Amino acid sequence: MTPAPKVLKLGIPKGSLEKATLDLMARAGYEIQVSDRSYEPRIDDPEIEIVMLRAQEMSRYVELGALDAGLTGQDWIAENASKVHVVTDLIYAKASMARVRWVLAVPEGSRVKKPEDLEGGRIVTELVKVTEKYFREKGVKNVQVDFSWGATEIKPALEQESATKIDGAFDKLAEAEELDADAVKARGVDAIVDVTETGSSLRAHRLRIVDTVMTSNTQFIANKTAWKDPWKRAKVENLAMLIQGAINAKEMVGLKMNVPKDVWEKKVRDLLPSERSPTISGLAESGWYAVEVILPVARERELIPQLKRAGATGIIVYPLNKVVH
Repeated sequence: MTPAPKVLKLGIPKGSLEKATLDLMARAGYEIQVSDRSYEPRIDDPEIEIVMLRAQEMSRYVELGALDAGLTGQDWIAENASKVHVVTDLIYAKASMARVRWVLAVPEGSRVKKPEDLEGGRIVTELVKVTEKYFREKGVKNVQVDFSWGATEIKPALEQESATKIDGAFDKLAEAEELDADAVKARGVDAIVDVTETGSSLRAHRLRIVDTVMTSNTQFIANKTAWKDPWKRAKVENLAMLIQGAINAKEMVGLKMNVPKDVWEKKVRDLLPSERSPTISGLAESGWYAVEVILPVARERELIPQLKRAGATGIIVYPLNKVVH
């Protein structure tokens, strides 16, 4: 009897993290085809079964064993109090390669200057349990924390256009930033706790950040029983390594050039950053080096003119898919 093929059930976040996650998976070497109507996309690895789920519920399914592993936010693991194995931190978000913050925010004209000023107040958030714990730790005992799906707790008199914009907030972790100060006040809400990458959208909607409730990032998690399975653990560890390599490469480029040996020693060598040191090889034409280096994207635009002026030629810049440390 032929044994059943081994398969890893992997959860991919649907919603605000979806595009960034699929892009990283592609860079890691995995092509995932997603249908708008399907929660079970196809992947070009027969040993992986993909399931698309909201980040908010991912850790529950991993804990229960319905999924072997998944990618979700540290915030939702904390909110669900899920008992899962954290394989690794993956520092990326919807729009940047950075952590996000859950912040306590109030209308600009609010009297609230610190969390303690919200004693007896009402707060809406999607991150209820974490927010309640935050206020307990601050010693604020009399505060009402109500659940809200993103930006659904809004002023009834808002223009229809704004209300329509809010309707799809269920899957969008950052959608509550669409609330403005009037919408917060109109619902008898004293403050919101919401997720932000930069805080710019909150400021644009006349909301002022009072404090950071929690800093969060994406985490690769595994079911504890699945983690004890040698085959599944190896599969997850390999995935984690490749995804981390894709994250490392996101803001890096490779650079190649030809440099005269005397110019290399006198001018070019000290200009170059590298993970260890540049790769150098001699050219067929004596007196020249071929040099290759990896550097941050932001450094490239400053470095290329300097290299050219120093005497480097044949400068080539190319993107990277993975950088595995």
